[in-house]
Amino acid sequence: MAKGHVVAVIGSQWGDEGKGKLVDLLSEKAQAVVRYQGGHNAGHTLIVNGEKTVLKLVPSGILHKNLTCYIGNGVVVDILALNQEINMLEEKGIDVLNRLKISGACPLLMPYHAMLDKAREEALGNLAIGTTVRGIGPAYEDKVSRRGLRLLDLNNPQKFTKKLEVILDYHNFVLRNYYHQPGFELNQLSDQILEQSKKILPILSDVAANLETHLKSKDNILFEAAQGALLDNDHGTFPFVTSSNTTAGAIANGSGVGPRYLDYVLAVAKAYTTRVGGGPFVTELFDDIGKTLSTKGKEVGTNTGRVRRCGWFDMVAFKRSCLINSTTGLCITKLDVLDGLSEVKICVGYKYNNQISDSPFLDTDQLTNCEPVYETLPGWSENTAKVKKFEQLPNNAVNYIKKLEELSGVPVHIISTGPDRDETVIIQNPFDF
Repeated sequence: MAKGHVVAVIGSQWGDEGKGKLVDLLSEKAQAVVRYQGGHNAGHTLIVNGEKTVLKLVPSGILHKNLTCYIGNGVVVDILALNQEINMLEEKGIDVLNRLKISGACPLLMPYHAMLDKAREEALGNLAIGTTVRGIGPAYEDKVSRRGLRLLDLNNPQKFTKKLEVILDYHNFVLRNYYHQPGFELNQLSDQILEQSKKILPILSDVAANLETHLKSKDNILFEAAQGALLDNDHGTFPFVTSSNTTAGAIANGSGVGPRYLDYVLAVAKAYTTRVGGGPFVTELFDDIGKTLSTKGKEVGTNTGRVRRCGWFDMVAFKRSCLINSTTGLCITKLDVLDGLSEVKICVGYKYNNQISDSPFLDTDQLTNCEPVYETLPGWSENTAKVKKFEQLPNNAVNYIKKLEELSGVPVHIISTGPDRDETVIIQNPFDF
């Protein structure tokens, strides 16, 4: 039997690139699909035969019957959000509980995390980072400070309540005395969480051991990132970043599968660039073209409903993303949003203090004051939406794709021409690489 392939799908920009669709599409050839970081701040939209499914925690391979989905230890889990998602899928006739396993080592995201998150953002005012206020950051803080609860703690209600008592004493003090919030009552909160946990306790598992079994069986394994690489807590535009590591390197920590097992990294990028929330955005457009990209691309957050900022493709940031992810191939999404533009632009440098750099700055203030240096290409008037063969694309669209390949040094292997699963041009399937 041939060796199985281990493939990662990562977002290469500031999130919202269309990773969910690609994971759903590639899951047809996988035996295991794994989420390894983030929480229910993710919003992955799947459209199959016109039917829409929005996922936040459950891996995007769940619509395929012949595979197992895993939530790795790097994911922070809000039990209420997970239960709601499972119920939604079950109402669609999808068997979730027999095909989903969750690491008992996942940090438990509690209601006080969300209250803290919201209170902090409100206190920051105009300086707010723009989090989803779901409690993701505070949950990761508890993990790093070694005071956090984990899903496996729920197996022992008495032990769980004792641990919660100590943690709640700390968080209630901060909530009540610093942020003037009501806080939480111990027994009421403990009973609530223990009741909500009943549905998921039977599917807690040692995910690293499960994945080792898949590796030994030479199965195809697909890893699914949440958010985008430019929001990575270490490599992103700090402090306007998410609370986890969003790169391919986080797979090892977030799942238990070491980096040498990874065969292929697919970087998903829009044909332009978008960003939600605060933070520097060198290629952001404030003109009619920016409005066109926003309207035509339906750039509203799946999970939050927030309008996304839009701009031209930022190759400077993208090349750094490809570097830190060891990118094998690219998937370009939303190419059709550029249809009808007389010209399209790619940012190939940042101008700062009259000097041009082809590398991004680590300092947020420097990035904020950079001007984009563009390379301009002719646009195309033909329609690329729903095209399924590369040779059917307009010449100028092909030239744009080739220019992205040339500048990034990474080949384009997939082009998404619409939101539905089958609205895709596959030049090279990662599992056949």
